[in-house]
Amino acid sequence: MTMFGRARQMAEAAAQRRAAEPRPKGRKVSSAPGGLRYVGGWALPMPTIDPFIVGYSARLLDRYGPDFSYRQHYAVRTLPQAAATAAGAGAFAALAIIPPARRLIQSRLRPGEGPSPERRAKSWFKVTFLGHGGGERVVTEVAGGDPGYGETAKMLGESALCLAFDEVPDRVGQLTTASAMGRPLIDRLRRAGITFDRRAG
Repeated sequence: MTMFGRARQMAEAAAQRRAAEPRPKGRKVSSAPGGLRYVGGWALPMPTIDPFIVGYSARLLDRYGPDFSYRQHYAVRTLPQAAATAAGAGAFAALAIIPPARRLIQSRLRPGEGPSPERRAKSWFKVTFLGHGGGERVVTEVAGGDPGYGETAKMLGESALCLAFDEVPDRVGQLTTASAMGRPLIDRLRRAGITFDRRAG
């Protein structure tokens, strides 16, 4: 809601940041939204902050390679579902820009309200990453329980413990989890019950 409601301010801040930060030398990084595509289901571009974080990680770390691109999609089974999802997201974004509509929506989302413990216990997430590089295709699935509350709390808590106690890269500034922690954080999340399943594509 905040992101859509402050689209102009966010675009201005992003332009200032791009102008101030050095670009990687001799490497290309792209994380712009992709288009609609069919991958066994209809994949829609996800309007989230994640691609920006992945792109920033790639600019900070040479190991992402000389020509790195990232696209993030949300998959649905049928074309009508894809159209309905896109229309709903567009309507939500349009309402978030209008202050009275934004206040009305926010008034219905009261602090302290949320899904019950029973519903959270049944919730889960799974993200599939498809990677192509060096003549190889790799598929990685990251999965866990309720992402909105339980797994988010794990990620925050384990990140704090990782920064405090683990051997992490000697870096300062505005960093991402990949550039600040990387493998030690993945190891902690695995021990906390979040799975990282990698296999050849």
